[in-house]
Amino acid sequence: MAGMARAEPPRYLHGVIRFLLTLAIVGALIVVGATVKLGKRTFFGHVAAIWKTDEAQDMKEGIEETAGPAVKKLERGIKAGYREATRDDGDAGPGGDAGSSRSP
Repeated sequence: MAGMARAEPPRYLHGVIRFLLTLAIVGALIVVGATVKLGKRTFFGHVAAIWKTDEAQDMKEGIEETAGPAVKKLERGIKAGYREATRDDGDAGPGGDAGSSRSP
């Protein structure tokens, strides 16, 4: 069949296949990490046990103390940006044209 054109797959097919393959691998790792014993515990059990140690808690507290001011500044910025984005345009300050679109 020399004269027949071959239909090409959609352009997004490669991305969909890659996504599904990644999803399958991540799902398999989650199942293995939660069910396969590595000694007395599963992988997630080991992570939880490590997280509960005094050293890990000290590290967590140190990070909170160091990053605390930056996090608070970021939160204030986000709140200010949200207020600015959601404020009513009728609140225009001096020089603003609040109400200019209304008919007298």
